[in-house]
Amino acid sequence: MKYTCAILAIAASAAAQPGSSKPKPLPLPDKDGRYTLTAPGIKAQFIPYGATLTNLFVKDKNGVETDVVLGYDNTTYYPVDPGHPVYNAIPGRYVNRIGNATYTLDGVTYNTQKNDGPNTLHVGTNNWSYRFWNVTAVTDKSITFSIHDPSNSSLGMIGDVDATVTYTVSKNKWSIVIDATSPDQKTPLMLTQHTYFQLDAFKNPTNRTIWNHTLYAPEAKRALKADQNALPTGEIAKIPKNDIDDFWSKPHQLGFASGNSGFENHCGNGCHGYNGALAFNDKRDKKDVALTLSSEFSGIKAELTTNQDAVVLYTCNWNDGKTEFKSTQGVKGQDKFIPRDGCIAIEAQDYVDGINHPEWGRLDKQTTGPGEKYHWASSWEFGTI
Repeated sequence: MKYTCAILAIAASAAAQPGSSKPKPLPLPDKDGRYTLTAPGIKAQFIPYGATLTNLFVKDKNGVETDVVLGYDNTTYYPVDPGHPVYNAIPGRYVNRIGNATYTLDGVTYNTQKNDGPNTLHVGTNNWSYRFWNVTAVTDKSITFSIHDPSNSSLGMIGDVDATVTYTVSKNKWSIVIDATSPDQKTPLMLTQHTYFQLDAFKNPTNRTIWNHTLYAPEAKRALKADQNALPTGEIAKIPKNDIDDFWSKPHQLGFASGNSGFENHCGNGCHGYNGALAFNDKRDKKDVALTLSSEFSGIKAELTTNQDAVVLYTCNWNDGKTEFKSTQGVKGQDKFIPRDGCIAIEAQDYVDGINHPEWGRLDKQTTGPGEKYHWASSWEFGTI
């Protein structure tokens, strides 16, 4: 249980409260290392490793508490899982792909770790989802994690970065705020909460895939076209009605285009379904719901509000069918394995690899330097259909 001990030590290290005569200890996690936040209709649990959400309980159409995100029962497995799928964690400091593992900033070219074919994914294998964050504040409805990321701790990510993420629950709602600064040097900075959903919690006895979930994103009328390594080519194309990427004209089940020839390899070689970015309309009201995921089986709907300009959808094509879901999920008497296509990761963020596409005009949103502040905010509100 050495990793649980590490979690407790991190919590204890954040005990001192500025301005108090005596250090005031923060609440400690439970015996499994989880911190639990509760509000009417919702319960969320977190660990410091990766600032990770481990469990998210909401009510289904019958009022039954349902755990709608992927994860592990054993919190000590997160740091040692060789697959490291980034379950509900904060990767960083620059999420998704960097083309050809290089970028140029202010005339200087930097090399980054090749960990996704010829490209870089989430800045490599020492990104923030691999690290224990500090716990700096805890209440029964909110928790704040912080991290100090030294220059070049991930190859090619120059300049120190200090970041915090605050998770808050309120009635039927989970809110996420990420703030970061690079006080000494300009650096790439683009973040997300890498959330994996399964609104049926694998309880549908006849279908454990994600294809029967419905997605609606009325403001996502453009797609970042990608090559066979899931890297944007530079083309941002309007999505026609009933195209494979059309979730804007009306709600579609995620598997609605599965009969189309383009469904296979749509998200890269050997990848069917989705693993790419949709761009929201520039003039949308960011206070409005940007995307809704729902399931007729559970009756649960999840509505995303975000200040970000794009969203990455990944329908778990690369799951090998050998990973078990949690004891809070599934149907008694059936096996406990997550199938290929058994989940969807929904990642609100800016345009993938925008650091290498100055023609998109995203550099100011994807770089941060002295005197600047990076701010990311999203929320998920849950209800029933």
